[in-house]
Amino acid sequence: METKRYYRKNVELYLLLEKIKLWPSRRGVLHGIRELTLSGKFITITTHCGKTFRVYNSRTSRAARWLRNKWVAHPCPDCRVPEWKIEKYSKTFFESYGSDLRKKDGE
Repeated sequence: METKRYYRKNVELYLLLEKIKLWPSRRGVLHGIRELTLSGKFITITTHCGKTFRVYNSRTSRAARWLRNKWVAHPCPDCRVPEWKIEKYSKTFFESYGSDLRKKDGE
């Protein structure tokens, strides 16, 4: 049995995406993230299906809310998100306690 994971609700979008490597599209499709780049207040995201876009690094953005509330319909067939990653994401909870996904001083 895999353990449950708890993360804080209001973590930065970049830290959350860097940890779970999944992106919810506006149509409810869950994409796998190939590459993430933080530049200033913006994040450049490249998915496994070849889409590249730039988003604002916000704690209250649509994508952050959709990831926390798990408002996704199905995984992207082109990204081929593995079943274990979807299972791991389904056992992730966002509460007022848990890891705040901060980097350590040495990293």
